Amino acid sequence: MFREERGLLLASLTRRFGDLDLAEEVTSEAIEAALRHWPAEGVPARPGAWLLTTARRKAVDRLRRDQAYAARLAVLQADAERAEGVAPAADAGSASDPGLGELPDERLQLFFTCTHPALAAEDRTALTLRCLAGLTTPEVARAFLVPTATMAQRIVRAKKKIREARIPFRVPGPDELPERLPGVLQVVYSVFTEGYAASSGPRLQRLDLAGEAVRLARILCRLLPAERETAGLLALLLLVHARRDARTGPEGEPVLLEEQDRGRWDRAMIEEGRDLVVRALTGGPAGPYGVQAAIAALHDEA
Repeated sequence: MFREERGLLLASLTRRFGDLDLAEEVTSEAIEAALRHWPAEGVPARPGAWLLTTARRKAVDRLRRDQAYAARLAVLQADAERAEGVAPAADAGSASDPGLGELPDERLQLFFTCTHPALAAEDRTALTLRCLAGLTTPEVARAFLVPTATMAQRIVRAKKKIREARIPFRVPGPDELPERLPGVLQVVYSVFTEGYAASSGPRLQRLDLAGEAVRLARILCRLLPAERETAGLLALLLLVHARRDARTGPEGEPVLLEEQDRGRWDRAMIEEGRDLVVRALTGGPAGPYGVQAAIAALHDEA
C-alpha cells in the first residue's frame, strides 16, 4: 500500500509545492509517521488522506521555518501555475483534504517531468525508478550496477536540472504529446528490458524490476486511455511477463520458448494482454509496441 500511495503522494506534493526534493522528504516522513502510529492506533479508514494531510502539514512546517526557502518555492509554484493556467492551490494544512482517490491523479505530470528530454537518458530512467516506482536509491543503483553514491549523485543532478531549468510539472498539450510520449514509454520499456534479461548478475531475470515496469505501464494506460500505444506497451509487457516462471530451468538456465512448460504461463495475464492488443491495433496505424504485442500474443498461443 505504501508503494502505491507513495507515487500518488509525491506527485500531489510536487504539484502543490513545486519542489521534488521537499515532496520526497515529507512523503518519507509521513510514511515513517504512519509506521509509528498505525500499529498502535489502527489503520485509518482513509489511509491515503491521512498520509497526504500529514505530509502537507510537515511541508508547511518546513516552509515556515525557512522563509527564504518558502519565498523561492512560492515563485516556482506561481510559474508552474501560470504555465498551466490554473488557480493557486488551497491551503496545504486544510483539514478537509480529500482522499487520494478523489484527487486528480498527478502521477502523469510526474511521469513527464521525470522523462523530460532536457534530462540525460540514464537520468530519466533513474528518476522514474526512484520517484514513480518507489525504489530506494540503493535499489536503483543495483538496477544500474553502479555504486549507491554514484546513483545518488545522478539523481541529485537530475533534480537540480529540473529545478534550474524550471522544467514544468505538467502534462504536455495535445500538440506536444506525440513527441513526448514515446520517451515516457521508452523509459518504462527500458526498465522492463533490464528485468526481463538482466545485463549482469547470477540470474537471467530481475522479476522485481519487470514487475515494477508492468505496474508503471498499468498506471500510464489508466491515465492515458485514449493513447493506443500505452495499451500496446502494457500488452507487450504482460504477454512477455506471463512466461516468467517457465523461462528458466532448475539451475537458472534459460529455457527456449518452444521448450517451455506452457502450463506454467500466467493465463490470466495473457488474456489481459490479448484484450489490450485489440485496443492497441484498433482505430488507426499500429505503433511499434502494438505490433510487438501482437507478435507476442501469437507466441502465447496454447
